[in-house]
Amino acid sequence: MPPPDPLPGTAYGLSVVSNRLPPGAPGATTAEHSSRTEAGGQLLDSSCSIPRVLRVAIPTPLRRLFDYRPSQTPPPGGWQPGIRVRVTFGRRQMVGVVESCHQDSDLPLAKLKAVEEWLDATPLPADWLWLCRFTARYYQHSLGDTLHQAMPVLLRQGRPLAGRVREQWQATDKSRHKDDERLKRAPRQAELLAMLCQHPHGLPTQAILAQSFTREQLLALVEKGLIQRHETPVAASPQPASGHLLAEPSLPLKQEQAAALAAIHERLDHFHPCLLHGVTGSGKTEVYLQLIEAVVNRGRQALLLVPEIGLTPQTLARFRQRFQVPVVALHSGLTDNERLDAWEAAASGRAPIVIGTRSAIFTPLSRPGVIIVDEEHDGSFKQQEGLRYHARDLAVARAHHHGIPLVLGTATPSLESLHHARSGAYRHLRLTQRASRHAPAKLELVDLRGRPRQGGLIPPVLEAIQGTLDAGHQVLVFINRRGFAPTLACHACGWLADCDHCDARMTLHRQPPVLACHHCDKRRPIPGICPACGSGDLRPLGSGTERTEETLAALFPRVPVHRIDRDSTRRRDAFEAILTEVKRGEPCLLVGTQMLAKGHHLPHVTLVVVVNADAGLYASDFRALEHSAQLLIQVAGRAGRSSHPGRVLVQTLHDDDPHLRLLAETGYDALAEQLLTERHAAGLPPFRFLALLRLESPREEAANALASAASAALREWLQARGPGVDCLGPVPAPMERRQNRYHLQLMLASNKRSQLHEACAQLTAWLEAAPEARKARWSLDIDPQTLS
Repeated sequence: MPPPDPLPGTAYGLSVVSNRLPPGAPGATTAEHSSRTEAGGQLLDSSCSIPRVLRVAIPTPLRRLFDYRPSQTPPPGGWQPGIRVRVTFGRRQMVGVVESCHQDSDLPLAKLKAVEEWLDATPLPADWLWLCRFTARYYQHSLGDTLHQAMPVLLRQGRPLAGRVREQWQATDKSRHKDDERLKRAPRQAELLAMLCQHPHGLPTQAILAQSFTREQLLALVEKGLIQRHETPVAASPQPASGHLLAEPSLPLKQEQAAALAAIHERLDHFHPCLLHGVTGSGKTEVYLQLIEAVVNRGRQALLLVPEIGLTPQTLARFRQRFQVPVVALHSGLTDNERLDAWEAAASGRAPIVIGTRSAIFTPLSRPGVIIVDEEHDGSFKQQEGLRYHARDLAVARAHHHGIPLVLGTATPSLESLHHARSGAYRHLRLTQRASRHAPAKLELVDLRGRPRQGGLIPPVLEAIQGTLDAGHQVLVFINRRGFAPTLACHACGWLADCDHCDARMTLHRQPPVLACHHCDKRRPIPGICPACGSGDLRPLGSGTERTEETLAALFPRVPVHRIDRDSTRRRDAFEAILTEVKRGEPCLLVGTQMLAKGHHLPHVTLVVVVNADAGLYASDFRALEHSAQLLIQVAGRAGRSSHPGRVLVQTLHDDDPHLRLLAETGYDALAEQLLTERHAAGLPPFRFLALLRLESPREEAANALASAASAALREWLQARGPGVDCLGPVPAPMERRQNRYHLQLMLASNKRSQLHEACAQLTAWLEAAPEARKARWSLDIDPQTLS
């Protein structure tokens, strides 16, 4: 493999790009009241013992830092970058982060506001500060807002950086004297002491109070020196030393697994990006487990990213079953207190293993040892609003910064990762054999044309489902559309239930009965008659998960039907409850969306049915075919993972489509190679770099005016700079009207990432200074994953 790129983020080219305004850009030489342009390309300044000016990052959209005078009382360790402060900003009080310390300002010191108070005695973790700084620069985002989004909610509100603690009570050596005269007149204290003596590791306060003892009795025993009180963290409490890291032995590895693990072990102390490319069911998780075992044995920490919150509980359970050290989770399903507890446990180093979804990439680690991204191809690693970061790409940059291995695991690599593996930037590790004795099931294309359907399913597929259930196995029916039907239609005049706020149709739901737009969440009652012609002949058009569930329940009344989508799993732990029941092995039908396609081990599923594979074949987004193929292979991988072979039936109206046939007959790898060839010819990622400016306004003319002015200003600047960056558009977004706002797009493309970022910095500077931009919203998406 060639030596690493000198820029952070070797293969993805995540370079440290300055946010300093280009010379001649609007606003390049002006400063607002007590504001500074964010300095780019530099790390945070070293501490200053007695500074006269603090440069503070405040959570605003402005790409600026703001000067304040220090408060009269400094923190115990002096003023340093990374200390949170409470400041007055306009008429509001806000929590900001000291970015650097200085002795002067562009404004007279007397005109600067003073910091109200400092919130931290010591700075926030240095690795976290570096990552936030890098993220803000690369994604052309406000540093203050980046810091704000990357920290737990309670820290944003000014809460101290400390996890909750649990009070523990433990008997002392003096308690061995059973004839203590002081207890003869206090029988309840004697009973309490006897109970604590039976638990040498101590008991928490709640467990003691539950036995009808009182806090006064506890304090009395403490005063006598017979018990002691100590506090343990709620998250990642220190566990009794057993001398063993593992709670259960590791599984034996197959030859390919052992070779992959040995290859990663070769460079455990260096930046070493690896693409672990293994077919579904090939044992990638066991490789992760044994790699983490080696890392933790060296006194280091491991960070594992998973794409969906639904995967977190099963992954967490498997890791806690294997290891005897604390394992913490970070995801959106936690309460604010739970998230801060886990964040602090990782930052302090008490948690050697951290598992989380996209936002967990911002978890500070005191002793980082490895970063693993499972299902690296998954689109959910990309944040689609606000700070539009990609957790996989930040994992590359972070691993490079720390000089540690990075493992990207998947059965269907993204074209970016596959390209980097082919070029040698990543080490390509292959797992071609399943842990079970059966090879992955191939896709069988089933022609839908001219055949009657029930709940979206045709007779031959229903017969295959019946045969599978009769054999005592389980069936997964995949339909990536929530609701009962995609929309409601009038059979008399052709009226369709369109959304009033979006260029989209409203989805028909039966539980509860309502028409709902899945883009703006607008809801309205189901009409009794057609609003256009008054006819009562209103019919559902197409099938969603609810309709397929209803049909299957009627056709197979003796078999339970479990629907798994965002609507049926809103209640906490609902998803886990369904999976627990399914894993008992009783014959059943699973109807679900892509929530079921990602990483779940369903050993009793032997038949997978894809209701309609055509949705992504002809979409306007150039990545649509790649994403559809990945989804099909992932859902097909749920079949035949145990002792029985699997079968995958894919219903389609285009069974002669060359891309679909190539995927079915040869597999994902062959299709990916063809798509890479097509992308190279078209000048698309991963062979070119993109940025997408999105503009929106409730007034169409305001959005058009801003788009036209921005593109004209950018083209004028590009013409003066010479070739290197192409400006395409503006054009309406694929869904032009959404949430009652008009959406337009402007795309920038370049062969060089540095030139693209320079143009983006110029564009954002113009937008921040332009009067037209105050009449519309805009956002810049670096490396967009979708064009919608």
